Amino acid sequence: MKTAGMDECILVCVYYGPNGERLIRRGGKIAEMLQCPLYVLTVDAQPESEWDIEKIHYISAWKKIAQEHGAEQFIIKYNEKRPVAKVIAEVARDKKITQLVLGQTAQNRWEEITRGSFINVLLNEIPFIDLHVISVSRDVKNQDEFYEKGIRAYLTCIEDGYKLCFNHTHYAKYEGIFYKEVGTDFNNGVFKFLKEDDMIEVRIIDDYVKNINERINV
Repeated sequence: MKTAGMDECILVCVYYGPNGERLIRRGGKIAEMLQCPLYVLTVDAQPESEWDIEKIHYISAWKKIAQEHGAEQFIIKYNEKRPVAKVIAEVARDKKITQLVLGQTAQNRWEEITRGSFINVLLNEIPFIDLHVISVSRDVKNQDEFYEKGIRAYLTCIEDGYKLCFNHTHYAKYEGIFYKEVGTDFNNGVFKFLKEDDMIEVRIIDDYVKNINERINV
C-alpha cells in the first residue's frame, strides 16, 4: 500500500470502450507521482450473469492493468440502477477519494459524463474532489468506425498457424472476440483473447493468422 501521499487518493472511472486502458494508465501515473492509493471503478446496469464476452474481456484486461499500477482495488458495481453520479460519489466518499479521473468521450450510458449537467451533479455530490477529464486521441475515438461490434470466436490450430471459426469444437485453442473490419466481405479484422492473463490482439487476414505472438495495436 502506498502511504507517502495518504492525503491524496485517486479514483479512475471506466466504461466499456477503447479508452479504458488509457484512463487507468493516466490515473496510475498520477498515483505514482503523488505516491498515493489508486482505485478503479466501473458501473454497469446489467447483472454480472448477463455480461457478454466483450465485457468480460474488458474487465479482465483492466484488472491486469490496474494491478500493474498497484491499484488498491478494482471496484465493479453491476446490476446498478442508480444514476452513475450517485454511484461514483458513494465510492468516492467511502474510499476518501480526493482526485477523480474520467474520460472526455465514452460510449453508451457513460456518454452523459461529457455533459455539463453530469459534471455539475457529480461536483454537487462530492465538492471536495479535484476532477480530471481526460481527452481521447483522434485515433482512439475513431477506432470503432473501422470495426463492427465484437462477436465471440475461436482460433483452431492448423498446420501453418491458426484459423478463425465461430463454432466451439474440441479443436478450438483460444476463445476470444473478433472485430471485423467495416466494408469487407471476408473475415479480416482483429482477434482479441486472453493468454495466461495477458490480453493479446492479433490481425486476422482472410480467416487466418500465422503467429499469435505478432501483436498489434488497434
